Amino acid sequence: MAEAGAFAAERVAAEGIAADRGLAESRLWARLRSSGRARFAAVTLLAIALAAAFGPLASRFRYDQLDWRHIAVPPFATVHWLGTDRLGRDLAVRLLYGTRLSLVIGLTATAVSVVIGVAWGAAAGFAGGRIDGAMMRIVDGLNSLPYLLLVIALTTLLGRGNPYVLFAAIGAVGWITMARIVRGQALSLKRRPFIEAAVASGASAPRIVARHIIPNLLGPVIVYAALTVPQMILFESFLSFLGLGVQEPLASLGSLIRDGAAQMGSAPWLLAAPAGLLALMLLGLNLLGDALRDALDPRG
Repeated sequence: MAEAGAFAAERVAAEGIAADRGLAESRLWARLRSSGRARFAAVTLLAIALAAAFGPLASRFRYDQLDWRHIAVPPFATVHWLGTDRLGRDLAVRLLYGTRLSLVIGLTATAVSVVIGVAWGAAAGFAGGRIDGAMMRIVDGLNSLPYLLLVIALTTLLGRGNPYVLFAAIGAVGWITMARIVRGQALSLKRRPFIEAAVASGASAPRIVARHIIPNLLGPVIVYAALTVPQMILFESFLSFLGLGVQEPLASLGSLIRDGAAQMGSAPWLLAAPAGLLALMLLGLNLLGDALRDALDPRG
């Protein structure tokens, strides 16, 4: 009877929390729809994503196709409406392919960091005690190492220029801050009555973490993930700019900016186009993250 009562208390508490979460989600969407920044960011990012996904299909050129008759021609001078690079490749198509690759790497690296960080932080926060201390000391040790050197070492050891290795390496060491945020939220949540009811009912620790802890800290996770995507894209662009990212004939925004910077004096459009698109995309992502943060905490 005592176990049945505890289970019923857990279920009632969980249902109450779920109802509150549903109401908070409806208010969140209402605030986002009323935010000019969120609308601008959504329209901008959607336009960029659709152009990157379907734009190359409408072009007569491929990203690696050479046009020896038009070498480094300026925009609108020929059939290449954004001009060509030093090998005669269509800049517009390479820009769209580079945007696609940068978005995929940024989103995938963010997903990897979120999965690892949420799992690690929630487990550490709920376990507490020595387990929490040991897990967070590992985080402290990783945090003390130079982030850039870790990624460079991983990309060099596992395969330089491979996009899959690149986003795995960036995401695998980008979860540290997420783990700290989630741990703090988990330490607060574990003292809530519905968690105590779940413990009293005999629910296992993995069940409590998966069913009660993680769903109730999704707000901060979503906000931080939205702000992490532009960081990952910028970091990938920085690695590609250094020549440690994607390699020819593939292109990302960082590699296109690197190539454009080398010819900034003679062909400025090769730098202006990818740099401008990268700035616009990062602006949209940061505005979306700020709008999400304000919507989840309107007093902030």
